[in-house]
Amino acid sequence: MFIRNRYLPPLAALASISLVAGCGVFSSDASGDEAPLVVGTTSAPATLDPAASWDNSWELFRNVYQTLLNYSPGAAEPEPDAAESCRFTDDSSTVYSCTLRKDLKFSNGHTLDAKAVKHSFDRIKEINVNGGPAGLLGTLSRVQVKGDREVVFHLSQPDATFPLVLTTPAMSVVDPEEYPADALRKDGKITGSGPYSLASFEEGKKAELVRNDNYHGIADRKNSAVTIRYFQQSDEMVKALKDKQIAVIYRGLGASDTVNLETNQKAEKLQLVANPTTEISYLVFNPSDPWAAKPAVRKAVAQVIDRPALAHNVYKDTVEPLYSMVPRGLVGHTTGFFDDYGAPSVSKAKQILTEAGITETVPLQLWYTSDRYGSTTKPAFEELKRQLEASDLFKVTLKSRPWKNYVEGYQKGEYPVFGRGWFPDFNDADNFIAPFVGEQNALGTPYEAPEITGKLLPESRAESDRAAVGKQIEEAQQILVDDARLLPLWQGKQYVAANEEIAGLEKVIDPATMMVMWELYWKTSW
Repeated sequence: MFIRNRYLPPLAALASISLVAGCGVFSSDASGDEAPLVVGTTSAPATLDPAASWDNSWELFRNVYQTLLNYSPGAAEPEPDAAESCRFTDDSSTVYSCTLRKDLKFSNGHTLDAKAVKHSFDRIKEINVNGGPAGLLGTLSRVQVKGDREVVFHLSQPDATFPLVLTTPAMSVVDPEEYPADALRKDGKITGSGPYSLASFEEGKKAELVRNDNYHGIADRKNSAVTIRYFQQSDEMVKALKDKQIAVIYRGLGASDTVNLETNQKAEKLQLVANPTTEISYLVFNPSDPWAAKPAVRKAVAQVIDRPALAHNVYKDTVEPLYSMVPRGLVGHTTGFFDDYGAPSVSKAKQILTEAGITETVPLQLWYTSDRYGSTTKPAFEELKRQLEASDLFKVTLKSRPWKNYVEGYQKGEYPVFGRGWFPDFNDADNFIAPFVGEQNALGTPYEAPEITGKLLPESRAESDRAAVGKQIEEAQQILVDDARLLPLWQGKQYVAANEEIAGLEKVIDPATMMVMWELYWKTSW
């Protein structure tokens, strides 16, 4: 069960739970070669074009597109995928060269060459979607093509994290004949070179993936086809799993459903696997809103929020309180919000507001997405509202939208305060700071932080030994704490549920917490 002492200090070790599936051979109505595996999730893509996406659309992309570098199951370091080899060719980490595999093709049979790679990167920067992945390419100056197979990336400054950026699905290689250089693709189709092709797609309902026979890369496909079904609610997915309408659940399990599955998995012939991740949840304060723009308001909210109560009362201790934007397990993690604010205190929050000349009740509008992070999101925001209003310092209005509309809203700066989850683009502390600051960031709310963007991040990126950047990361986190523009709430795990006949669950989550569908298979196909 998920029983933890929620009063442990923030640096206490995480309690562990054993959710290992039983072994053995079970009967199945169809082998992996005859019928598609059906996976349920609440994480429907907001777009099918990599140039537009800096969100969980990547989970589909990982399986249908291909990147130059990727991760093998269990690997800590990226390795060539569409590329045959990649390396820095200088001593200052400013020139990065990749040689492609021979005879690469897209799923439509078109040639995938160095020009296609350059096209894919150039269009990301040219289209420059607000809140899109161009923000990941801040150090990329230009892309050079040498012959049919060599691509050279010239960086404006040293950036040891650039190979990690290349693993992200936003950097997927696309067909120049299908994806315009200056506009997003609009026909609702995908042409990639990944392990699967997209056979059909119904927005918000399902994606049917079939084996891409043109694929050459590191994925060892253990099934022939996967159908992804998109759900609105956790309980709907669990019912579909128990009714054998789906075989696997990935992302979106509610806390109560997770606890129930863990308790009853053996009796119901199911399995639940907990994958430790660096997934985080946080609040964003929009500086264009007159109330959220006030540092005192943000700090008063930070002083009132009770993370342990949120984790225990709503999430049933399936998540842990988080006190910095960089999660536990990464170099430079701190507990800045705990160190500066301590335990929740209404009197301290009132003092913060009073000293800033704010004596009236502060009206705040909190937004969340209704269909992205699981059915626990609504109760979580109701708990945040309860905590804030119990202080008599705030009057909170809750609002929500489906994810696709939600993204459009925060990219336009419509929300005073809004919730986001973050699943790392790559497993480095840089990726829990850089995406949120600067004029162009993943949140659509410009955040000028010159000390971070102009000094600390460049210094850390110049260091190829990523274990040696703790000082810069800690200093950057303290700036975020002082500004309180971003308020971390919790760090979670990724739970995968399946019927007992499914194998491969121990390898199915990659370092960026995305499901690699090719690792799933029916045990009867062993």
